[in-house]
Amino acid sequence: MCTTDMSSPPGIEAARLAKSFHNRTVLRGLDLVVGKGTLCALLGPNGAGKTTAVRILSTLLRPDEGTARICGIDIATDRRRARQCMSLTGQETSLDAALTGEENLVTIGRLAGLGRADARDRSRELIELLDLGPLAGLRTSVLSGGQRRRLDLAAGLMGRPQVMFLDEPTTGLDPRSRQATWDLIRDVVSRGVTVLLTTQYLDEADALADQVAVIDHGVVVANGTPAQLKAKVSAKTLDLTASGPGAFEQLAEALGARQLTVDRARLTVGLATDGSAADVFALLSQLGAARQLVQNFEVHEATLDQVFFALTGHPAEGSKEVVNV
Repeated sequence: MCTTDMSSPPGIEAARLAKSFHNRTVLRGLDLVVGKGTLCALLGPNGAGKTTAVRILSTLLRPDEGTARICGIDIATDRRRARQCMSLTGQETSLDAALTGEENLVTIGRLAGLGRADARDRSRELIELLDLGPLAGLRTSVLSGGQRRRLDLAAGLMGRPQVMFLDEPTTGLDPRSRQATWDLIRDVVSRGVTVLLTTQYLDEADALADQVAVIDHGVVVANGTPAQLKAKVSAKTLDLTASGPGAFEQLAEALGARQLTVDRARLTVGLATDGSAADVFALLSQLGAARQLVQNFEVHEATLDQVFFALTGHPAEGSKEVVNV
């Protein structure tokens, strides 16, 4: 887990959160701590409880059991003050298509409790800080998806939140817009804001997160830095590429349960390794006659895809790999 500033409370604290809907238990005692000024990526298969957890932490739902604090404020006993410390940005933008970028920011600032002059000053401050000048005078209806997303993130900062909840902020964006959004999120965290990010893209979590929490069946099953979680599965993988489709099937059969990853499209099978020359040589030697099926091999860092499957038994959405443990 990432280190926290011990002179102040964590940005987010949750203890034993539980929630059920119509006799279906969604959260079963979720525990989570996110340090001040850090980004935590919340991962999990569909139905694992991610959205319910975020809705509880952002005060949109009440838990059946457990406690939660935002910047040290109990969300059950002081919801109003807790809400003043946070913002929530969902998959759909909250912008008015008929207003310009600056008008949207001012309007949201007013809704956040800022006076007219303060809202105007804050909007101009964010436009300068986040390099949104070209969007300020344009109606939101003419902006691209990526531009609207950047403006929506700025809107979430109008009330100067100490904590931001971002629910899959880059879903549907093209690669260039996605990278621009990543840069903006990094900038937000660098300014001391605590961010809880849900995402279906494991590479996004790997690129942005100080901390990754994996939820499955309503509880956190793993929590740590991306490097720490990868080490739970394997420090590295030895990828063996077969010489053809037939050779691939034979190689996969010969390796059996030793396979860590299987990628049929690339004709590649991955094995766990510590990455040392001695370990790689030993693994290749253990192939025996099956070595003739291998065209080439490479050693790679373990991926969060492998961690995700190892911990949940499900491949990540959009993953190209099938992982065996």
